[in-house]
Amino acid sequence: MQQKEYLCTGGSGLLGSELKKLLPDANFPPHVIFDVTDYLLMCNYMNQHIDIKTIVHCAAIISPPIVEENPLDALEVNIIGTANVVKLCMKYGLRLIYISSDYVFDGEKEGGLYKESDLVNPVNKYALSKLSGECSVKLHNNYLIIRLSFGREPFPYIKAFIDQHTSRIPVSEAAKKIIKLLDKDITGVIHIGSERRTVMDYALSLGVTPEAFSINDMETKVPKDTSLDTSLYKEIMEEKD
Repeated sequence: MQQKEYLCTGGSGLLGSELKKLLPDANFPPHVIFDVTDYLLMCNYMNQHIDIKTIVHCAAIISPPIVEENPLDALEVNIIGTANVVKLCMKYGLRLIYISSDYVFDGEKEGGLYKESDLVNPVNKYALSKLSGECSVKLHNNYLIIRLSFGREPFPYIKAFIDQHTSRIPVSEAAKKIIKLLDKDITGVIHIGSERRTVMDYALSLGVTPEAFSINDMETKVPKDTSLDTSLYKEIMEEKD
């Protein structure tokens, strides 16, 4: 892997910061010189960095409650910003790796464990914005969409859902799994994550014991089971259960 051939958006974010630790020689341009909402600014950066061959697009507004309150911001960053990144990849012939979300699913599948081919059906505005990003990405020929759920370490909340199932993993683990995919010659959609478990069980695995909380007490609608089938990732990486 030639790290200088990679550019990561959202380098100051939770996931981007972890990727930067693992790819110290890759390009992590600050917002002021590489703003995904400013296509011409991004083109100017690319014209000065002709060695870049792949963009890992992490930049996004990822809080469902914040998106519900400020959908225009999500429109600008998650949808228009992603479309701008797609345009950039088309113009310069770049590979695009798009970090999506497990929330593109409605959570109603019995037993969860969504496959990459399962139908998507967002239930909130954040999820809609991430799925809209996926639609833009699929207009490009050379793309990989990575769906996952990741969180801060240690678990940052005083409460955890006891009735929402997930495949959430710590952000450091998510970054390592993404790195493993960078030099794989694959396109399409792939799921990464842990076994199916509740958010409470995830929190307990990080050594904390938060208060029990229900998704029914949320003002923003959230899916009840977005656990992911990660068998494709395991097959590619030749991992055993």
